[in-house]
Amino acid sequence: MSSKNPRRAAFDILLRIEKEKSFADILIDHELSKDIIKGADRGLLTELVYGVLRRQGTLDYIISQFSKQRPEKLELFVRLLLRLGIYQCFFLDRVPVSAAVNETVNLAKELAPRASGFINAVLRNADRGRDSIRYPDRAERPADYLAARYSHPAWLARQWCDQLGLEAAEELAAAMSEPPPLTVRVNTLRITRDELIRRLNDEGVSCSATSWSPDGIRLNQSGQITRLPSFREGLFTVQDESSQLAPLFLAPGKGERVLDACAAPGGKSTQVAQLMQDSGEIYACDVNQKKLRMIKETCDRLGINSVRTFTMDATAPSNAIKGVTFHRILVDAPCSGLGVIRRNPEGKWSKSGDDLLSLARTQVSILENLCRYLEPKGTILYATCSTSIQENEYVVDSFLAQHPEFMVEDLRPLFPQFAPLFTERGFFRSWPHRDGMDGFFSARLKRK
Repeated sequence: MSSKNPRRAAFDILLRIEKEKSFADILIDHELSKDIIKGADRGLLTELVYGVLRRQGTLDYIISQFSKQRPEKLELFVRLLLRLGIYQCFFLDRVPVSAAVNETVNLAKELAPRASGFINAVLRNADRGRDSIRYPDRAERPADYLAARYSHPAWLARQWCDQLGLEAAEELAAAMSEPPPLTVRVNTLRITRDELIRRLNDEGVSCSATSWSPDGIRLNQSGQITRLPSFREGLFTVQDESSQLAPLFLAPGKGERVLDACAAPGGKSTQVAQLMQDSGEIYACDVNQKKLRMIKETCDRLGINSVRTFTMDATAPSNAIKGVTFHRILVDAPCSGLGVIRRNPEGKWSKSGDDLLSLARTQVSILENLCRYLEPKGTILYATCSTSIQENEYVVDSFLAQHPEFMVEDLRPLFPQFAPLFTERGFFRSWPHRDGMDGFFSARLKRK
């Protein structure tokens, strides 16, 4: 259903995410493409959807302080309306509290009329009692504190505390609740980074060079980037800085044959092509045929010719690469996405700690299957956008235990310019709170 009211449209999107496990970015883009919501309301819609998803845990905690019924016991419509109202009251400075309450109650009269009085009371009580809200004790219940204060599942907060200690875990939890930076990668086949920065400035985009990626630019204020002439001319593509580093660690050479085994949506495939000066052969494979079209479209826009796309399940032998061997293989493995939950906040609420072991088994099976296609002395780069040890170090160690013909290559002597980003074992691991980019992991494996 379409609406000129951004709050109603936000409610409808949140309802679909809750019921259908849909993706927020796709639903928002679809709603905005209708061009019914105009001007500043377009930004408000996006802010409400992502804000509620990012802060959902904290919103429910606040609701629980002022409602006799626990949030999970409330009707879905009532729970979503309260989240929308509380988010505007507590986290949106530009919306007066009175307006936030009134607009939410008006929406309740339309969508859940019997509960409108209850919603009105909870919102007004929460506003009056905001100074009385008490979070779990930080010292005695650190994971519960981080979960409630920064809106993350308790199991994930516990995992971060175990990995980083409480101080760093709190910094990470805070960073993961904030909107992510928007970063693009320069198409070096057509323009240099300095030239593109000047071009973007001329187009009214405030931007700056990234700290680590030599081809990255962070956009500070851009509007809708697909409307920029520089985007349409194929001068850049959207890709987070951490993701831009993985192909650098793969270090493909000019004229080589490279397999990108889980390639969609194609950011790394096209970057590998750039690093190879669009020479050689790049097999971009994915299990989802629809997503392969996205890779083709990006290649066409960037003017890249060395990438060929194939449908392939990376866990099993495939006719797509039968009889073919590769100098290098990039495995950007399907994972929990815990390193990008500020970018896809709906994902953190649909996962549990139990999912990680299942994902790890799939990741190991992908490495097991693909290693047979690697040439002697060839290189595999294993990468995920997850913060969990189970999906990263555990997977690498499990694979090595079964394949003594492979060894881990320590990235530190190979790429000294990135030394602060490497672990004691020579793996790449980035953290949003420390490095200002998504949480990412990479390990380089070499056939002896």
